[in-house]
Amino acid sequence: MASASLPFTSVHLQFNSPNKSLSSSSTATRLSSSRVVVRPIRASVSEKPSVPAPAVGVSETGESKLPLKRIPGDYGFPFVGPLRDRLDYFYNLGREEFFKSKIQKYQSTVFRTNMPPGPFIAPNPNVVALLDGKSFPVLFDVSKVEKKDLFTGTYMPSTDLTGGYRILSYLDPSEPKHAKLKQLMFFLLKSSSNKVIPEFEACYTNLFETLEKELAEKGKSSFQTANDQAAFNFLCRAFFGSNPPDTKLGTDGPSLISKWVLLQLGPVLSLGLPKYIEDLLIHTFPLPPFLVKKDYQRLYDFFYQSSGFVQDEAEKLGISREEACHNLLFATCFNSFGGMKIFYPNMMKWIGRAGVKLHTELAQEIRSAIRSNGGKLTMAAMEQMPLMKSVVYEGLRIEPPVSAQYGKAKKNLLIESHDAVFEVKEGEMLFGFQPLATKDPKIFERSEEFVPDRFMGEDGEKLLKHVLWSNGPETENPTLENKQCAGKDFVVLASRLFVVELFRRYDSFEIEVGKSPLGAAVTVTSLKGASF
Repeated sequence: MASASLPFTSVHLQFNSPNKSLSSSSTATRLSSSRVVVRPIRASVSEKPSVPAPAVGVSETGESKLPLKRIPGDYGFPFVGPLRDRLDYFYNLGREEFFKSKIQKYQSTVFRTNMPPGPFIAPNPNVVALLDGKSFPVLFDVSKVEKKDLFTGTYMPSTDLTGGYRILSYLDPSEPKHAKLKQLMFFLLKSSSNKVIPEFEACYTNLFETLEKELAEKGKSSFQTANDQAAFNFLCRAFFGSNPPDTKLGTDGPSLISKWVLLQLGPVLSLGLPKYIEDLLIHTFPLPPFLVKKDYQRLYDFFYQSSGFVQDEAEKLGISREEACHNLLFATCFNSFGGMKIFYPNMMKWIGRAGVKLHTELAQEIRSAIRSNGGKLTMAAMEQMPLMKSVVYEGLRIEPPVSAQYGKAKKNLLIESHDAVFEVKEGEMLFGFQPLATKDPKIFERSEEFVPDRFMGEDGEKLLKHVLWSNGPETENPTLENKQCAGKDFVVLASRLFVVELFRRYDSFEIEVGKSPLGAAVTVTSLKGASF
């Protein structure tokens, strides 16, 4: 269950060592550690240090000795600095160049900057950016960082958009409601486990039939439109046993969700409108929740009527039926549907660009495994598809559906990048841009390339700990005590099903790729039916 991300371009670091697959880990230690000697630093964040930094900093494990450096960068003057960074991020440079230029300027993947939206939506846009695969994972350690109200970053959308409740995604694990609500999500996922494969097959068969019909009539077909409807129908049928087109909601679900999500993510999106109009409209002041009040009520009514058995379980956990329903709506529409809306077009893009050779290899592997399992698609059959599994992991690595992570330091920390150790003070906001962390050339060879077989074999599997899309390493699991995505395994399964269903039905396909506020805009121009 993932949130949205935008297209990105990674960055080549001029100061990197030669590309090499490494298994380095993030280390963040208390300044009070007896293994670290730190000289006082008396300068402000924008001043040069009045004393030189110590020669080395020793990690808590004692495994490395790196220079202890002051975090470079500054925030500029109040209002002016955040506004400048916002305009650079969205318009003057673009998101990718915004980060690339600062990395090159400071010769560091750790630096101070402002993150959008800034004034007047975010009271404090100041962050310490962590843009490499070694420093980034400290954001997962809830003993070191607080996650309260940081799901969307330096601002939090009005709770009027979620029925007046702070939803699970905004809760820190230390809050009593966190464990109860996450347990409810585990219950939902477990109760739907037997329905996932058959409902996915049914809904995505309808998707492919829609694409084929439009191709025959128009010569091309929008993947987004068909995917949005298929994804929403699948989630509702698998989770709640309810088919939206058969209810009062009809086929309106995806469009209602899009408007509702816009009011929450608008401050960090670019819609392609004229620069100053867009900046004033969605980046400067929050859009009022009443704009989607009726739309949200329609969604809520559908989920309330469809999720009775989950609400029964919620009451056993001490959660009201109303609060449970708002959380179920958010988990389904924002997290799960949002992830499928972003990730599936991105997968179409990467697999489509990889060409016929990969398409043929996937089709052969997938069809052979299904035949050897009695002609049925099962979990066991998918375990016999190593290339398919690697392709999904590579998609999650190269363009993760969650691009940003935030955490507020609970205490004074020392954070390591590949090149240095940096001091972070208690209360400072940490920000990680995941696409750079998962395309770190000091961890992944050919890091900016889509390598379909990257995660195959023993050496490939060792790299899975650096796949971080779920708010945690792929080799770890969500618990009641952490913030890793409750639906981590569900998302991986649904993504595998998408690739499997695609190549069960087609030998190859051709697409055109455009830009979209969320993910890639994919138009299907050719589908070559299965010939073997």
